[in-house]
Amino acid sequence: MRRIRDDAFLDKGIIDLPDLITLGNWLERQVACSGGADQHSKDVQQTIRAICEAGRILAGIIASGDMGSARETVLSTNEDGDVQKPLDIKANDLIIELLKEQPVAWLASEELAQIHEMNSNGTLAVAMDPLDGSSNVDTNLSLGTIFSIYDATLLGRDAVLQTGRQQLAAGYIVYGPQTTLTLTLGNGTHIFTLDRARRHFFLTSGNIQIPQETSEFAINASNFRFWDANVRNYVEDCMDGETGIRGRDFNMRWLASLVAECHRILSRGGIFLYPADARPGYGNGRLRLVYEANAIAWLIEQAGGSASTGTAPILDVQPKSIHERVSLVFGSSDEVELVENYCNGTVIAERQSPLFAKRGLFMH
Repeated sequence: MRRIRDDAFLDKGIIDLPDLITLGNWLERQVACSGGADQHSKDVQQTIRAICEAGRILAGIIASGDMGSARETVLSTNEDGDVQKPLDIKANDLIIELLKEQPVAWLASEELAQIHEMNSNGTLAVAMDPLDGSSNVDTNLSLGTIFSIYDATLLGRDAVLQTGRQQLAAGYIVYGPQTTLTLTLGNGTHIFTLDRARRHFFLTSGNIQIPQETSEFAINASNFRFWDANVRNYVEDCMDGETGIRGRDFNMRWLASLVAECHRILSRGGIFLYPADARPGYGNGRLRLVYEANAIAWLIEQAGGSASTGTAPILDVQPKSIHERVSLVFGSSDEVELVENYCNGTVIAERQSPLFAKRGLFMH
């Protein structure tokens, strides 16, 4: 079999990136546009670069096919009760190592029981899920790193317990067919794609916008029996499609990877729901406010969508602890608003119309 150099197509110009902006150049432009390169803005920029360098290295580890350690189940759990795999710990340690020399004073991680002290001279705090979706690694589905950056100059250790409205930057890296960074500094949501040959992230989609309406929802329907009546009503009405009160058919998705679900919604619209339910430990939801929901919510809002607990905006929820769980609904704004109306009972009267008598999730 004739061997082809890995960069053969790149050299021929089939993949040509001369006009694309690197992440580094884009960050420098953002600082300049905001009125100058003050030290705090430089600190944020520097920290984002370090996280992305960790992401680049981690993407190589995942893509290398050396998954032996990833498939092993460690006989321990993290503070939040999830089983830890070696790849979870490796991702956590890698990011911490690359942040040691950065202006980060405090770090909260899914894999750590307590807030971790970093650089005593740092001005920032970072909250992160080092490897979201690691349970999918055996099936070769997308994994990701989620992060939020906060000002730590006034609150110190408690800086990671600010509301999501106080984030200075938020993003996630998806490790899939492409390695992509989705980032916001509060001026829109932007997607950067890693060019592995050049070892840089390049801006590939700027100021993305989520369609306001959708006919696609993502939820783990196996938990149907544990949801409260309002959530069941919403899902049933979507399942009823054009014969029900929604008047149109819906597609249902479930990837069990928060970053992959978010990326799909940013790309083509939709809504994601992980509500609280009646299972032990899930009464306040499943996903973590500080290092998962806040970053996702800000990215979604900056792209024109909405993110809610079902009753209130995610970004307005005051965290009480770093591992606090929360119900999470996000995506196309009109659909999120509709879910809120289900949750507050507004839709009940319409559903009780004799026209729509009796339905079930999979049977009519």
